[in-house]
Formats: sequence, C-alpha cells, structure tokens
Amino acid sequence: MIKIKWFKGQWLHITFGKTLLLIVMLALVCFTALPLIYVVVTAFKPLDELNLYPPRFTVKNPTGKNFSDLVISLGSSAVPFTRYAFNSVVITVTIVLLTVLVSSLAAYSLVKFKPKGGNLIFNLILVALMFSPHVTKIPSYMVVNGLNLINTYWAMILPSIAVAYNCFLMKQFIEQYPDELIEAARIDGAGELKIFWKMVMPALAPAWSTLIVFSFVNNWNDYFSPLIYITSQAMKTLPLALQTIAGGAAGMTVQRAGAMSAATLLMTLPTVVIFTVMQGKVMETMAYSGIKG
Repeated sequence: MIKIKWFKGQWLHITFGKTLLLIVMLALVCFTALPLIYVVVTAFKPLDELNLYPPRFTVKNPTGKNFSDLVISLGSSAVPFTRYAFNSVVITVTIVLLTVLVSSLAAYSLVKFKPKGGNLIFNLILVALMFSPHVTKIPSYMVVNGLNLINTYWAMILPSIAVAYNCFLMKQFIEQYPDELIEAARIDGAGELKIFWKMVMPALAPAWSTLIVFSFVNNWNDYFSPLIYITSQAMKTLPLALQTIAGGAAGMTVQRAGAMSAATLLMTLPTVVIFTVMQGKVMETMAYSGIKG
C-alpha cells in the first residue's frame, strides 16, 4: 500500500486492488465514450475521409465545411436553418417546463391532499403506462384537430405535457416527503403554494432534475409528432427538417454526407450538455437530500 499526501493534508491510500479497479473503470469510460467521440470526429471530416473504406476513426484534415453544407441543405429564402432550430428550442423548453410543473402539482395533490377517487386516478395513470406512445397518436391527433391547433406550437406541446411516467416518477418521490414538515409549515401560517415551492420542490431536486433530462431528450429528438401535426414548412422542427437531407429513398448524395454528419453532432450535443449539467442532481437519492420517510 502506498500513502500519498492529498488535498488539505489528507492521506490517500493507494492499494493494488484500488489501482486495478480504477484502471478497469477508466477503460470502461473510454469504451462507452467511443461512439460520442466518433460523432464529434466525423462531423469535422472532409468528404474524401468520409468516403474512405474501411472508415477511419480519426480525422487528418478537420474542416468546418460540413456545418455550412448543413445550413445550405436546410436553408432557403423562405425558411432558413435558424427557423428550424428556433422551433425545436421553443417547443422542447416549453414542454420541459410545463411537464415538470404539471407532473409535480398532480403528484403532490394526489399524495398529500388524498382527494376522493385519488387511487382510481393513479390506477388510470398506471394503465396508461402500458400503452405505447405511438398507440395514442391517433386519438391525440383527433383532439388536436378538433381544437383547430394543427400547424401550431400547441399541437406539439399540449399532448406531451401530461405524461403518465412523469407523474408516476414524481409521485414515488413525493410519497417519501414527511407529512409532519408540511403540517408544521401550515401551523406556521404558510400557504399551500409556498409550501410546495419553498419546501417540497427544493427537496425533490433529484426527481425533477431526472424528469428534465428524460423529457428534454425525448422531445428534442422527436420527429414523429411534428410529422403528423405539422404541414407548414416554417413550423417544422430540426429533427424533422434533418430528414430531408437524406435525399429521398435513393439515399444520401455524396455532398449531403458531410451535412448529415454535422447534423448528427448538432442533435446529440444539446442532450449531452443537459445531462452533464444535471447529472449531479440525477445521481442523488432522497437520502442525500436530507429526507427520511
């Protein structure tokens, strides 16, 4: 065993077993990061390196031309590339904010207020978990069409707010929040909304942080919903617009291969950033938030 003086005078004990475990873990991290590294590298490959066979993992002559080709492929005088990106950002951010709010309030009401028929409502939520999201697209389309919301942002936002899994996730966490703390706050004169925002939501940071990550990833990469709700070119989202780069059934042209590589990076990067920012909260449990049931 080797002892090394570490941060603030603390001693770090290094054993053979810990060293071996660290090496194995680093190897696994590097292995799992290979697809992401390949996506980044491919986005900067010139066309001659993209068409090499067998493909080369590294890039010799990095270029940013693929991103300009992407903008040219998607852009036009009527609908520029930035419009697609703006649509995706607005829709995804709005869905994430509203689904966290709605799911948290719904779960809090079911658990802490115990309304009549609350068990029936929760059982219906569990039943909804059994259905594939694609099965519900037809009735969702009929409702959206009946509300005359086709070709609007709300057509893609409203069906994605009240998700059964999101409410189920929040309910499981809120059940662990002690009723005694809420009763004490009520005795002190705190209102229900103040209790919810000032006490419950901060304590449930791991739950809604996880919800933010899941909701963002699902909706940012979703191209099926815009496909059925949107017919106007100006209202298309980035994932749906990127499908046009493929060039039809015949497959991608050589010129569009680089644009597709850049598009893959642009679609992957926001989800990686969101998870990196939120991973600390996602990995926490209720025990680390100071709550004990």
